[in-house]
Amino acid sequence: MTLDSNSTDWLWLKLLCLTIIATLTFEHSQFDIRISEIFYTNGQWLIEKGAQPYRFIFYDFPKLLLILLGIYLITTLTWRYWQSRHANTKSTKPFLSKPSFIRPIAALSSRELGYLLITLILVPTTIALLKGVTHVSCPNQLTLFDGDLPYLNLWQSMVAMTPGKCFPAAHASAGFSLYGLAFLPSLHKYRYKIFAIVSILGWTMGLYKMLFGDHFFSHTLVSMLLSLTITCALASLFFKNAATNEGRNTQSNGITKWWLRS
Repeated sequence: MTLDSNSTDWLWLKLLCLTIIATLTFEHSQFDIRISEIFYTNGQWLIEKGAQPYRFIFYDFPKLLLILLGIYLITTLTWRYWQSRHANTKSTKPFLSKPSFIRPIAALSSRELGYLLITLILVPTTIALLKGVTHVSCPNQLTLFDGDLPYLNLWQSMVAMTPGKCFPAAHASAGFSLYGLAFLPSLHKYRYKIFAIVSILGWTMGLYKMLFGDHFFSHTLVSMLLSLTITCALASLFFKNAATNEGRNTQSNGITKWWLRS
């Protein structure tokens, strides 16, 4: 998703406003409670926290894949840096001529790889830090669902400094951090498919936590919107100049073709 106009440069600000509106609208709402009541019947949640194989499929495995992706990106960037430093060394030329990286990753520029790596780190880290500040309780901690904590809104939870650390949803944000793929210029034509796939992944991870009362619906919704905000804001920083140069090159090529025809 290239930033090809001034209006899209500020898309992240619109997303931030939407995130705030969603927080004020859905957090501490009857809508949240009604959805959680679907997963809580006869004094029990639909699945037990930590129960297998659900934990491995929806928690451990996705997290492992994302960690491996992060390691792979670091390895690829390190390789490219080392390659550029030693490109003129004759002894390394045969070795450098046989890169073993996966084609979709190898096709991305170093700037794109760096952007993707930062989103994978920054999105979950930001949301994890917010969890420690908001002090919002999980549904399974509330008296509404046989817990021992009162149901407080965001401001009341922050003032009371309750032991809860459940807002926004951090686990789902790890999946939503892949929204960065939709903003890569090289994958521009696939951005809608990427958005759909990442949304399904993030909501699947978020729904898993909702099934045993670790999150309300609003926790995952705000996590999704905030992840979009962060990835979009980073994209405006990483790719704005590239988009500007692309536009200038296109204009220059057009002038050159007109001059040749004349």
